[in-house]
Amino acid sequence: MSHNCIENIYNFLQISDLIATSGQLTEEEFTLIKEAGYQLVVNLALPDSPNALTNEKEIVESQEMEYVHIPVAWEKPTFENVKYFFQVMEANTNKKVFVHCAANKRVSAFMYLYRRLCKGINDAEAKKDLHQIWIPDHHWQKFIEQVINYYRKHLKV
Repeated sequence: MSHNCIENIYNFLQISDLIATSGQLTEEEFTLIKEAGYQLVVNLALPDSPNALTNEKEIVESQEMEYVHIPVAWEKPTFENVKYFFQVMEANTNKKVFVHCAANKRVSAFMYLYRRLCKGINDAEAKKDLHQIWIPDHHWQKFIEQVINYYRKHLKV
């Protein structure tokens, strides 16, 4: 395995044939995911997150991939963030989508919610991927529960 393979991207996790997640990529790693067939990059990190690339949008678009930035504050994730993330994922189910943040923690929590609430994947399976990255702290656990309760109540998921 050479160091320039997609599995070596920080906290890389393959969720399905069409979805992979990771922490922050380097400029070179965007070339790797393009070569692996990814068509859309979704970034949940803030512009000032650790190792964030100021020109990430340009890098991604120069590789002829689409770019969506949903800045999620680590201390204050919002329902709007989650809703927008779900919309982007649902609008691109036929594309190969690569989702990243700074360490794949935000992403793994959002992905867990997406798979449970939009894809009907059971808790145990969705949690397995989440826990490969981290066990959400109290703050994020509370947020996850709030989102699930909100969706159950309003959308009868």
